[in-house]
Amino acid sequence: MASIAVCPGSFDPITYGHIDIIKRAAKVFDHVYICVLNNSAKKPFFSVDERLELIREVTKEIKNISVSSYEGLLIDYAKSVNANAIIRGLRAVSDFEYEMQITSMNRVLSDDIETFFIMTNNQYSFLSSSIVKEVSKYDGDISELVPKIVNDALRAKFHHDGK
Repeated sequence: MASIAVCPGSFDPITYGHIDIIKRAAKVFDHVYICVLNNSAKKPFFSVDERLELIREVTKEIKNISVSSYEGLLIDYAKSVNANAIIRGLRAVSDFEYEMQITSMNRVLSDDIETFFIMTNNQYSFLSSSIVKEVSKYDGDISELVPKIVNDALRAKFHHDGK
């Protein structure tokens, strides 16, 4: 049986922290589905299609991944791709409580799918998409936090939208 994992997130936008988790998961699992989920608690900056395009571009060299989106419960998506694992990245202890709640709910919905936590690389422990957007909004240098294509997309969107 192949080991199949889902790495979910809003990826709004994808950062080097996300890419670090994706690359490490791809070394452990036979196949990893990167799934853009819509978080109803967040108002997305990039459309789902824009996020998918950016993720595909920055992960194109990783051969054992697929990139898609889903509206609904993560556990339903995981079942639809025959995943036996969910990958969640942790930056700090503060992430753990929230992630534990999600993991516990997913276990209630399906005890056949395990959740694996991957600690982010220390250099990205402070990094979030929200911070990247905020710094980019005010023309701060984010070149060490996101790939060039993401940096360019942020700058273009802020300049075009006048935000």
